[in-house]
Amino acid sequence: MSTSQTPPIPLDSDAKAAELQRAFAMFNQVSAELTQAYEALQGRVASLTEELAIANGELRRQYQEKEALSERLSSLLDALPAGVVLLDQLAMVTAFNPAAMTMFGSDMVGRHWGDVVRQHLEPTLTVGEWLLGEGRVSIAESVLASAGGKILLIHDVTAAHRMKAELERNHRLAAMGEMAASLAHQLRTPLAAALLYTSNLGQAGVPDEARARFSEKASGQLRRLERLIQDVLLFARGESIGRDIIPASDLLLEAAQTVEPLMREHGLEFATVDACEGAKIVGSRKALFGGLINLLENAMQATPAGGKICLSGKRSGDLLAIGVRDSGPGIARETQVRIFEPFFTTKGQGTGLGLAIALGVARAHGGTIELFSEPGDGAEFVISLPLGSAESGIEENG
Repeated sequence: MSTSQTPPIPLDSDAKAAELQRAFAMFNQVSAELTQAYEALQGRVASLTEELAIANGELRRQYQEKEALSERLSSLLDALPAGVVLLDQLAMVTAFNPAAMTMFGSDMVGRHWGDVVRQHLEPTLTVGEWLLGEGRVSIAESVLASAGGKILLIHDVTAAHRMKAELERNHRLAAMGEMAASLAHQLRTPLAAALLYTSNLGQAGVPDEARARFSEKASGQLRRLERLIQDVLLFARGESIGRDIIPASDLLLEAAQTVEPLMREHGLEFATVDACEGAKIVGSRKALFGGLINLLENAMQATPAGGKICLSGKRSGDLLAIGVRDSGPGIARETQVRIFEPFFTTKGQGTGLGLAIALGVARAHGGTIELFSEPGDGAEFVISLPLGSAESGIEENG
């Protein structure tokens, strides 16, 4: 009779159960860690979502502020009486405000600024100022570093220019009024001398030689009177400025050729130093030549025989400096402060208008005159003139 037998239990079943328990425990631990990580992640997501909402709100606020600022700037540009023109890197017009449209028309966008300049503007003697129709404008430029283009600001300076011209005219008339007594004396002296000489011509028995001498002296006094009147009229009226294009070297050469014979006659050494480097001036050739001759004649009268006079021209950036230097006794300090006053003179035969006229000519061309002198060491007058707008200022290419 057979009997059934129970299969034997493996000896390592307890070990496997323990291993499963450890696996479940590790799984539970990992699950707990994942749950904690997920909860932390949810918290971080919530925090980031809140920060993002705040950032979006700040960006929206900044955008709205920029929109409002842009609208205000646009309104300001529309209301601005000055013209504003925006150029790109190639000097093409990309935008402009209503004031600029009034000045140059509404078809500027896409055009080269040089073409706009050639069509509407003419250069003047003042750097940065241009003629626009019957008016006058000044143009200032600024480089846009971010965009690489330029922004032009165009002001209408017609009224200011007229006021400046009127003020200069009033100054001249005021000076004329203040010096009326001196002018009467200046006129009376040569006139009385001329009358005296001409009265001698009418006397009987005057020898032909004396008659010729009296006639020559009377003519000399009348010529002096004529020059005085011309100087007075030129000073009172002011010099009208033309549109001559004057090579500076040609102006120096013409002045040098005019005074060289007089310098030799007075026993003076005369030299010309030309460092103009092709510089050109726009204005009145006649006026500039006359002012330069006045300075050279003053230097000649102030320099004793055997002395030296130098006429020089030098280009420096956008300016031309023309100097007249002598080796005379120099000019006293107290005289220097009055040297350009109308009718002020230290010479018995002078009108006192030569330097005043030269200063007026320089100013009319946008320049100045400076005096450099030490008593006993000669004197130098330097005229500083801006070059023509074709050589300086805003170029046509923007």
